[in-house]
Amino acid sequence: MMPAILVLGTFVVLPIIWAVFLSLHKVQLLGGIKYEFIGLRNFTRLVEDERVWIALKNTAEYVAIVVPTQTVLALVLAVTLNSGIRGKNLWRILYFLPTVTSSAVLTLIFMWIYNTNGLLNDVLAFLGLPTYNWLGDPAVALKGIMIMNIWSTAPFYMVIYLAALQDIPQFLYEAAELDGANDWQKFIHITIPILKPVTFFVVAMGIIGTFQLFDQSYIFSNGTGGPNNATLTVVLLIYQAVFRNLQMGYGAAIAFLLAVVIITITLIQRRLFGGEKV
Repeated sequence: MMPAILVLGTFVVLPIIWAVFLSLHKVQLLGGIKYEFIGLRNFTRLVEDERVWIALKNTAEYVAIVVPTQTVLALVLAVTLNSGIRGKNLWRILYFLPTVTSSAVLTLIFMWIYNTNGLLNDVLAFLGLPTYNWLGDPAVALKGIMIMNIWSTAPFYMVIYLAALQDIPQFLYEAAELDGANDWQKFIHITIPILKPVTFFVVAMGIIGTFQLFDQSYIFSNGTGGPNNATLTVVLLIYQAVFRNLQMGYGAAIAFLLAVVIITITLIQRRLFGGEKV
């Protein structure tokens, strides 16, 4: 067990201990590194910082929309591919391509699509629908990131659902057919209950991943979280505190806030889904 213990200790336990230390200190980086103990002042400042609440609101809205949507879409895609359609392997590869593509590359592609003269607005105009300044309008900037991430992450969870679907015993469906169940009834009463542990895993991973949104928001806003803080997320705020303002202690305090939020929501979800049975 020693190799695993060394890895966990080096890359998990020690960083957590160091983050606790930093959150209780004011760190001076210029002119020599100095640590000044300030107790819980970083956490007090965190509560009073308006941008922290804006970042939490944006992140919560992002999680609340992206996680359910990508979960449902992943399940629909998996059920479709598992239904015996022609070219199943080809469709699976095509669906999965966005997942293995660099996040930065995908973001730059979507920035081109979202440009005021880009592909998306051209399509909307062709259909007679209103166009938007996807990159500059605070009302739609975050939604543009949501669309991109739903499209790029749903295929990953689709593969997980597909593997689980192929592991369901076929005799259960055959028995249901003998009892007169239609496809919808089989899906609701057999597929969904059996996939409950997998759904717990998919939702849990989705929540953890979406709460850590950073790179797309950074690239979209050039690191500012704009327009008007519309794409400011908690992790981007941590980045700004540590690497732009050189406030390592304050950044560590925000990171602990994020960790508490993620752990709390995961525990609630575990109780709702019965995750202890996974």
